[in-house]
Amino acid sequence: MTLKNRGALTNPEGRFEKQQYEEFYDGWDVVEEEILPALQTTVFQENAKSIITRNDSPDIGFEQSINPYRGCEHGCIYCYARPSHSYVNLSPGIDFETKIFYKVDAAKILEKELNKPSYQCATIMLGANTDPYQPLESKLKVTRSILEVLNKYNHPVAIITKSSMIERDMDILADMAKRQLVKVAVSVTTLSNSLKLILEPRTSGPKGRLRAIRKLTEHGVPVRVMVAPIIPMINDMELEKILKSVKEAGALHASYVVVRLPYEVKDLFKEWLAKHYPERAEHVMSIIRQMRNGKEYDSTFGKRMRGEGEFANLLETRFDIACKRFGLNCVPSVGLDTSIFKKKISESKQLDLFA
Repeated sequence: MTLKNRGALTNPEGRFEKQQYEEFYDGWDVVEEEILPALQTTVFQENAKSIITRNDSPDIGFEQSINPYRGCEHGCIYCYARPSHSYVNLSPGIDFETKIFYKVDAAKILEKELNKPSYQCATIMLGANTDPYQPLESKLKVTRSILEVLNKYNHPVAIITKSSMIERDMDILADMAKRQLVKVAVSVTTLSNSLKLILEPRTSGPKGRLRAIRKLTEHGVPVRVMVAPIIPMINDMELEKILKSVKEAGALHASYVVVRLPYEVKDLFKEWLAKHYPERAEHVMSIIRQMRNGKEYDSTFGKRMRGEGEFANLLETRFDIACKRFGLNCVPSVGLDTSIFKKKISESKQLDLFA
């Protein structure tokens, strides 16, 4: 059964659970179809001791990241972050979309970390795991509080989002852009509203994302578009149209990522395919396996983002030709300034100078 505004169809146990449960029909009751109650989002506080996560992956172009939220209401069925809910004994399925954790006092913790004597300034990525502008952000404003701290300390930040809610923080972003302290990557997966509604149900629509790209650009914020993920036979045919549209909206750079299906995401995605695209489900998975050396997922560095084989090579060729045609990636990407970052000097330390 499809749940309104939710991506996953089921709520399977995480891979660390010792017991598994399965519903089955025993023939005693005549039930045409189970009627499920509307799902509400439950919010939990997460009392983190630290907030900056370090990364050393050669596939990712940043060293530090902050994830204001664990879990994501956007409900993207392909989300590679879904398995992280297993670490808190929750399902990567419906639980990931409906049980959301937020970092309590995120701004205070960040400020404390930035002022540590050992801290070395490097660009912080917001949204590396889950979207910092998911629907709850409109009320909780955790992401905005983090941006306020980074702006105060002249600290560079990069943001990845698929939400037009980022327009709310244009005052901070435009101010940081003047000092070369911010850049934004907007994920555009499809230009089809009907596909968006089942693929990533609670995200902003295509027009909203294009509008956000346009407004960010108008305010001097450098924008890169992520055509991500590209799913064979689902949205790969839109590649050129997406690149043309984002260029017209003002983006200067673009990248793409092939769909990744780690751990439990594989089964959730195959359920989704069987429900929404039964006639092509096996063909989609066949091409994915071709790009993953016969597997449904390959985590090998250098391959996991783009895949390999004929279909992957064709995607790369199409992408390069389209970028050249539409004038994307023609100028060097903007580097952010780490030289103007300044830690707060306490009064006690100032007095020490005169002791």
